[in-house]
Amino acid sequence: MQVLENTLNEISSYIWGPVMLTLLLGIGIYLTIGLKFFTFRNLLTAMMILWRGRKSDQAGDITPFQALMTALSATIGTGNIAGVATAIALGGPGAVFWMWLTALFGMATKYAEAVLAVKYREVDDQGRHVGGPMYYIKNGLKGKYNWLATAFAFFGALAAFGIGNMVQANSVADAVETLFQVPTFYTAIVLTLLSAVVILGGIRRIAEVASGLVPIMAISYITAALWVIVTHYEQIPQALGLIVSSAFTETAAVGGFAGAAVWAAIRFGVARGVFSNEAGLGSAPIAHAAAKTNDPIRQGMIAMLGTFIDTILICTMTALVIIMSGAWSSGENGAALSTLAFEIGLPGIGSYVVVLGLVIFAFTTILGWSYYGERCAEFLFGTKVIWPYRLLWLCAIPVGAMGKLTLVWLFADILNGMMAIPNLVALALLSPVIFRMTRQYLRPR
Repeated sequence: MQVLENTLNEISSYIWGPVMLTLLLGIGIYLTIGLKFFTFRNLLTAMMILWRGRKSDQAGDITPFQALMTALSATIGTGNIAGVATAIALGGPGAVFWMWLTALFGMATKYAEAVLAVKYREVDDQGRHVGGPMYYIKNGLKGKYNWLATAFAFFGALAAFGIGNMVQANSVADAVETLFQVPTFYTAIVLTLLSAVVILGGIRRIAEVASGLVPIMAISYITAALWVIVTHYEQIPQALGLIVSSAFTETAAVGGFAGAAVWAAIRFGVARGVFSNEAGLGSAPIAHAAAKTNDPIRQGMIAMLGTFIDTILICTMTALVIIMSGAWSSGENGAALSTLAFEIGLPGIGSYVVVLGLVIFAFTTILGWSYYGERCAEFLFGTKVIWPYRLLWLCAIPVGAMGKLTLVWLFADILNGMMAIPNLVALALLSPVIFRMTRQYLRPR
């Protein structure tokens, strides 16, 4: 078992090494420049389009707003709480700067993914609008690239059980047991039943729950973090200065922090940024393909807000609390570091804020990724696989909640990286289509 774990660790380190991180960041930079910084210039416009997109009578299954909330339900999760803390614990405060940079260029990646998802989507034999990387590879690239579409769907259907199911269930069970001393068995049962009520209702019910839970929890979490930041406002310049300076210079050992080189800040900042907002992995466009819209560009603009909300807003809030509280140098890591930081900033209730956020975010991630995995499985085997996949998904939740997931984490990490490769290839090859469609959208304006 130890040999297998070591082997998987080596594979994961290679897949998520400098080449992959350079590709993810590089594609984002390439698309941003090719779009002439369209995503930067139209951020406010995208917010207005999102507000108007709360209702729609165009072709699709869910409203554009619900599509974004569904994508965010799968994106906002342990990465925003534990992932940010891990990046800071291993890469120092400078890792936050590289998370920001990844998100800013990742907005163009997420925009491009959604544009292609809507343009090349299909209607399945049950009348649902389906799309994502497997469909824009199949319909946009065609012919000799079809094997890439199959590869993405295969990796996506399997990866969903790791990063989107068992890992999230384990995080919920562990957090609830730590803070409330509730045995993992009971948490597993409740979590499975709640998930069943939503997932068995399909994308419309998932979208309804996501559009209710995600905004409420995100706003609550940001409000709690802002309270800590505002009550320590005099430390804001120092915290921001530390983030920027540590991004380009080695972070010295302080307290329980062992110190970190610049490369560590870059590596963990980019990696955790991608893990958090999923730009380039190809998951979010599966949700956006179901949107009630006939305009790929407008849906792309809504989609890019997901990266902004996830990383620039929520991850930044977590990071500032960790740094301003001084907890970053305590030697703690992951969710424990975030919990310590919030408890310092909000004595008596800070740990509850983190645990509640972790539980709700992880629960919505289970819902969102169930849809992603299901669509990937449908691409491979047709609509007949939908109900077996949903039932298998529900069975995996208690396994994850009560199990030891070292190997699951490693497999999920590897499969996520394998998902990204076909998607990045497709984005690069289809970039002329994205650029042309964007120019045509802007021309009358």
